[in-house]
Amino acid sequence: MSGDRYAIVAGSGRFPLLALEEARKLGHDVVAIGIEGEAPAGIEALARTVHWISIAHLGKLIDTLRAERVTSLIFAGQVKHVSIFSGQIPDMRLAKLLWSLPEKNTDALIGGVIGELKKEGIEVMDSTALLKPLLASEGAMTRRKPTGDEQKEIRYGRRIAAALSGFDLGQSVAISERACVALEAMEGTDAMLRRAAGLVNGRRITLVKGSRRRGHLLFDVPVAGPGTIETMRETGASVLAVDAGRTLLLDRAEMLAAADRAGLCVIGYPPEDGVE
Repeated sequence: MSGDRYAIVAGSGRFPLLALEEARKLGHDVVAIGIEGEAPAGIEALARTVHWISIAHLGKLIDTLRAERVTSLIFAGQVKHVSIFSGQIPDMRLAKLLWSLPEKNTDALIGGVIGELKKEGIEVMDSTALLKPLLASEGAMTRRKPTGDEQKEIRYGRRIAAALSGFDLGQSVAISERACVALEAMEGTDAMLRRAAGLVNGRRITLVKGSRRRGHLLFDVPVAGPGTIETMRETGASVLAVDAGRTLLLDRAEMLAAADRAGLCVIGYPPEDGVE
C-alpha cells in the first residue's frame, strides 16, 4: 500500500463495500469517491469522507483528490459500459481526453483517465490490494471437479476468452457442447448467461471468465460472487472457470458454499499472461 491515506473510487456491486470494510479493519484513513448511479449507498457508513461524482466529471474527481490531499487511489467495482453512452455531458477535462482517444473501449478510457491522474501526481494502485485472500486459487475450489466433457469445453472457452480479450470486449464466454453460444459485450455476465440459456434449449452451459491478459490489476478486474452462482443455477450453467490470481471471488466462502449446495464446479487456471 502507498501509505494509509488514499481514496477508493467506488463503482457498483459488493467490491467497494468489501474494500472499504477491510480498510476500516486496518485502520486506514480512506476517502470514498462514489460514482453516481453506480456505487452502493452503503459506502456512506464505511468511509471517513464520501464524495459523490458523476462518471462524466473527471475534473471534479481530480479537484476532489487535491482538496483531500490524496495522492493514491484504488478503483473498486465496475462502471457499466453502457454508462459511457448514457448521454451525460462530459466536463472539459474528460471531453478533451475522449477527443484524443482512438477508441472508447475499457482499456483506452480508463487507461486515459489513469494517465490524467498521473499528470497530477496521483498513483493508481492494484484494485485487489485490500482483498488478496479473495482472489481465485488454482484448481477446483468446490467439492465437484469438472467432468471430461466439461474440461474440453473449458479448454475451448479459454481459447475464445483469450482471443476476445485482444479486442477489449467482455470477459466471459458461454460454451455448450463445445460450441461458443454467447460472448459478453456491454450487457455483463449475468445477462450474457441468460441470453445463452435462451439459445441452448436446456443444454448444459460452461461459463469461462477471462482476465484480458493484462499485466496489471489496476482496473476492471474480473469478479464473481454468490449472485453469479444463482444466475448459473437459473440458466443451467454447471461450471465456472476463471483465471487464478486474477479474479476476485466476492464473499468467497459464501459463494463456494452456494456452489457446493448446487452441485456446481468453480475452478481456477493459471492465466496465460499472469501477474507476478
